[in-house]
Amino acid sequence: MTYDCLIIDDEISIAETTSEYFNMFDVKTSYVTNYSEGIAFIKENEVSLLLLDINLGDESGFVFCKELRRISDMPVIFISARSSDNDILTALNIGGDDYITKPFTLSILLAKVKAVLKRSAFTANTTSDLIIIGHIQVDVNAQKVYNDKKLVKLKPMEFKLLSYFLKNRNRVITKDELLDNVWEDSFIGDGTLSVHIRHLREKVEINPNEPMFIKTIWGTGYIFEFKK
Repeated sequence: MTYDCLIIDDEISIAETTSEYFNMFDVKTSYVTNYSEGIAFIKENEVSLLLLDINLGDESGFVFCKELRRISDMPVIFISARSSDNDILTALNIGGDDYITKPFTLSILLAKVKAVLKRSAFTANTTSDLIIIGHIQVDVNAQKVYNDKKLVKLKPMEFKLLSYFLKNRNRVITKDELLDNVWEDSFIGDGTLSVHIRHLREKVEINPNEPMFIKTIWGTGYIFEFKK
């Protein structure tokens, strides 16, 4: 079966209530309560987005996310009562797209989920099939990116971020502009943006520590700089 969202949370009341609320607003959702059930569900069904708790009883949500990234690029939003910077950065660094601390407001969580589902369905609107800038080649229609002719795997958000940079190259883009036009979500913070920028640099720059394209404008934002 096909689902918009899967919730993996060992707190049954939260998982059940959230699932019922999402389904009420036409976001087809199911839930499981442990690691093993989550793996089985992903293998047997098509899922567009995952809400993932860290503490799953029999295993960690961090381990689940790392295993999931071997087979899928689906968006993952961590939901957890753990709120330390270390937990948040770990979640984002292993492949999470966002991190929400409990308790959360269902209406706000639903808005975030809808925004992520919308981003995942993003298709670049351009007449050019192939964009070549330096050692980067972007096949817009296939949403594939090549670094020096080698295919690199970008998550949907990373591709959308790169596409926005390419369309607005050689001008300073503020952090707020990226959040408004790429994430379309006022609840995303600077930390999430910084992690995605770093991951994108690691995939498209020759030396991510000394980027030749995606440059930081301290105190303002970023610029994708390309001069022929």
